Amino acid sequence: MILGFPREYPPDETERRLPDVAAARAVLGAQSAPLDALLARLRRSLAPLLGDAADRALLERTEAAATLAYARLALRHGRLGRDFHPYHNEAHILDLCGTRLDRLMQTIGVGGLALRDWCALILFGACHDLRQREAQRFVDGVGANERASWEEAERILASCDFGAADESLRIALELAIAGSTFDARPQAMQTLNAADLVHSGGALAARLDQVLEARRSGWRNDARIVAALPLALIAADIDTANVGESFARFAAGGENLCREREMLAGRALDAGESALPVLAFLGNGQDRFFFELHRFNSEAGLAAFGAGKDANAPRLKALIMGMRARLALAGPPRNGEEVVAAYRTTVEEIVG
Repeated sequence: MILGFPREYPPDETERRLPDVAAARAVLGAQSAPLDALLARLRRSLAPLLGDAADRALLERTEAAATLAYARLALRHGRLGRDFHPYHNEAHILDLCGTRLDRLMQTIGVGGLALRDWCALILFGACHDLRQREAQRFVDGVGANERASWEEAERILASCDFGAADESLRIALELAIAGSTFDARPQAMQTLNAADLVHSGGALAARLDQVLEARRSGWRNDARIVAALPLALIAADIDTANVGESFARFAAGGENLCREREMLAGRALDAGESALPVLAFLGNGQDRFFFELHRFNSEAGLAAFGAGKDANAPRLKALIMGMRARLALAGPPRNGEEVVAAYRTTVEEIVG
């Protein structure tokens, strides 16, 4: 491991149940259709970069690893399991590896990155959120979920026959997953869960050079690490590119993340105790994330998603003000569901 963290996150029940792609396919069944369609589209898009048998084999290994990661997330926190997370589930993989990678390819061209880099980004989208239930503990800025997700991702690579020739991809994936960590305010560190972290600070990717200075002296002499850092910045931008999607998708993602946050905090949305936290998250929380904490870390990310964010900025302001006005007229919300209802109605008015 480039960052040298001790291995602390062994396979869980889901990983033991799905040790390989065959097991993943058996569990997914017809549920694999959206992923299969996505992978077929990516294969067509990347065809100009497939120069020889080695390139084709790399893409095949990448597809296999993405399939295994997709199945595990679907079983662990998605629609095939019993611990559904409204935001961090297998649909998040489809978003990152689908519409967001599509947009990036359209912007910089498929030749804008090497095949190995595109494969690393596909694997990042599939693997960076594999674990969501680790006790929050940061080591040199890298979160526990990210360290656990990387350890599992490394085991997935081994299961799918990634070898010594793939070491540069492995390095890029490790740094990208670590860099997807978001900072938390120190005073709130003990109360945050995985969903809170998305609204608590900028991506660590922009400071990975500092992490490397602390954990791996002489890293600048390793060309593979130096080359991986710009890709980690692009990965972080893809992860937070919801800010540049259609406003309806951005708003729906905010609601799903809010629902996940309340679930992880043990609060039911129909309970009175959820009213103020939901209002804070969908109001000040989204405002702070969008306008203060989020930033594009790469030129490619800005080019692909910046215009969308600019277009969404006034809409988000209108959403927050409209939701607050609607709730002010109706009186204090009795629970989180009433806040969400006001949020949804206001979104519908803005989208038209």
